[in-house]
Amino acid sequence: MATLTDPPSLRPVRSPPHILTLVALVGVSTLSMNLFLPSLPAMAAHFSTTDAIMGLSVGLYLAVNAVLQLFVGPVSDRYGRRPVILTGLVLFMLATLGCLWAPTIGIFLAFRMAQAFVVAAMVLSRAVVRDLYPQDKAASMLGYVTMGMSVVPMLAPYVGGVLETSFGWKANFWLLLAAGAGLWLLTWRDLGETAPRSTASLFAQVRQYPALLTSRRFWGYCAASAFASGSFFAYLGGAPFVGRQVFGMSPETLGLFFGAPAVGYMIGNGISGRYSAIYGIDRMIVTGCLGQAGGLVALALLTASGFTSHWVFFGFMTFLGLGNGLVVPNATAGMLSVRPHLAGTASGLGGAMMLGVGAAMSVIAAWLTQAASGTLPLLLLMVASGMCGLAAIVLTIRRNRQVASGSGL
Repeated sequence: MATLTDPPSLRPVRSPPHILTLVALVGVSTLSMNLFLPSLPAMAAHFSTTDAIMGLSVGLYLAVNAVLQLFVGPVSDRYGRRPVILTGLVLFMLATLGCLWAPTIGIFLAFRMAQAFVVAAMVLSRAVVRDLYPQDKAASMLGYVTMGMSVVPMLAPYVGGVLETSFGWKANFWLLLAAGAGLWLLTWRDLGETAPRSTASLFAQVRQYPALLTSRRFWGYCAASAFASGSFFAYLGGAPFVGRQVFGMSPETLGLFFGAPAVGYMIGNGISGRYSAIYGIDRMIVTGCLGQAGGLVALALLTASGFTSHWVFFGFMTFLGLGNGLVVPNATAGMLSVRPHLAGTASGLGGAMMLGVGAAMSVIAAWLTQAASGTLPLLLLMVASGMCGLAAIVLTIRRNRQVASGSGL
């Protein structure tokens, strides 16, 4: 087994992983986020705590997830993708066993936070793609990977609900444990080391970070991805209230319509996979930003004119998913390409920024929809976030032209 202390010369080198392995690395990370959400009331009853305290199992997990992304990438740039992924999965499985054993809510929350080590699989799957392919081809591959796992957010809550009803809430965590073990074996067999060999010390590597952290191109791609995703996180924060309070939808009907962005997201990722290598990442990002903003602006105008229903509201949210499907994989490829030898670090920073912006947008959206008791404030917030993403990529394209003319990063 490869370990974090293996010198670069001893890292195993194998053929590129199968795309299904990359999909699984991202999919299990997503599964751990939302599989057990339908079981939160039953878990609150089990631990004799309130729904608010039980809800911390989501918020604290996201917070630790964001922090870990800042460290997982740099460590993998120094010691390799493979050992960090394998180590992260082992820690995830141990934390999952802790969640199953936990006798109190405090202990459960501690182990739940430790489950965030699975983020290594998601962060480094992106870095693996960039290790293997040039920028535009990497965007295509990332499009296919995220298209393949986009069904997880749609199906996981349903599967979790069925498991909880049939076997109790712990069945969700037994499934996560089995998924983690299966993913560890798959990674061990199929994923060789892809990071460039490096003999530099971790300290020497850290000294290279200013070249990445001071790059306007890197932060431009990060901002484009974060603000495009911010519109989606705003949707997550405000759409449940809109569906229940504004349109009077039942939980079952809301659950059916809520996945509308995922349909657009899958289509957008498919387009990215097919055309990014042909048209280039910048053009794809601009197209995604314009498509997302255009759909949301049209919906806001319809809403302001009084022409709205749950069919109109959620139907237009496919544009939100479509835009994200075009922006996110291409912007990710862009941020990883500024300094390819620091792709792990770039992936972690970009992911942390996306989560930070997303968390803020989700909170603001929830507050706006409840304070205004309508859909228009939510839509305007989503439009504003999308326009910020468009501005970021326009400025980044301008900077790319300066770089091409010899003006630096």
